[in-house]
Amino acid sequence: MYAIVATGGKQYRIEEGQRIQVERVGEVGSDIELRPVMLVDGDQVLATPDQLKAASVSARIVEETKGPKIDGFTYKSKTNNRRRYGHRQTYATIEITGITKG
Repeated sequence: MYAIVATGGKQYRIEEGQRIQVERVGEVGSDIELRPVMLVDGDQVLATPDQLKAASVSARIVEETKGPKIDGFTYKSKTNNRRRYGHRQTYATIEITGITKG
């Protein structure tokens, strides 16, 4: 059985026991519930909101890491308009503990 879940504006294909990196969703060690978009169990596919009403995916946050540093620079010519910026996204590694159809 596997599920497609949505978190952080992205969708992931997950199975029980799998570890994935998502955008930060909580504190390390806490349990979270993810919203399934689709659930596949053999030949049975649950995809409509009525079918997924009782379905849930539970996960545990294992660790937090930071992604690569993104450096940016913008300027406008003929004016003294320059700007440097940087960004480093934080990610959470989560372990899927259970997928239930409901």
